[in-house]
Amino acid sequence: MRHTHAPGTQRDTGRIEAFSDGVFAIAMTLLILEIRVPQPPSPSEPADLTRALLDLWPSYLAYVLSFVTIGIYWARHHDIFKLYTNTDHALNLLNLLFLMCICFLPFPTEVLARFMHDGANQKVAATFYVVSLVLPAATWTTAWLYASRGYRLIDRHLSREFVRRLTIQYLVTVALYAGAALVSLFSFRMGLAICIGLTLLYLLPPRKPVYVHEAQAA
Repeated sequence: MRHTHAPGTQRDTGRIEAFSDGVFAIAMTLLILEIRVPQPPSPSEPADLTRALLDLWPSYLAYVLSFVTIGIYWARHHDIFKLYTNTDHALNLLNLLFLMCICFLPFPTEVLARFMHDGANQKVAATFYVVSLVLPAATWTTAWLYASRGYRLIDRHLSREFVRRLTIQYLVTVALYAGAALVSLFSFRMGLAICIGLTLLYLLPPRKPVYVHEAQAA
């Protein structure tokens, strides 16, 4: 059960979840605003709209990847807060740091879309984008490590093995995103492929929480 009047700075998680939902919604909405309507080369020259729309494929790819990524974080955020019994000042700040990284994603998404065709800059654009995916993964994991350490803010009936496996999963995810960033310095296509693979992997249902009896949790 969640505590509505926890001692000290600890409070229930209702407000932090509601605020986070609003930030997720805004970040996801901003992504579509970066896809511009094609303009004719000149007022006197007719535009080939079909070709112009097809040429926007980097924008479509970047939009879908970022939208699905943020959507997965939103769903996982909903799931992870079922494991938290309350929050405190430090977790609030860590959650804000995570949301700041989520709100940043529309910018590297536009950079990737604009420079995907640019042979001189596509590697930089892709690496910048992949690094922007490392940040929310790292801040998410930091928040979990803080909340789960010594069962500080998570349900004490959660199995220790479940908590350990979830911790390992998050740490490995950060390592894979960081590895993708390094790989993208040499092959931006491979770096992006790793990120797409991670996104598809996280579309799978999350681990079901495992609880132990009160006597075992003590």
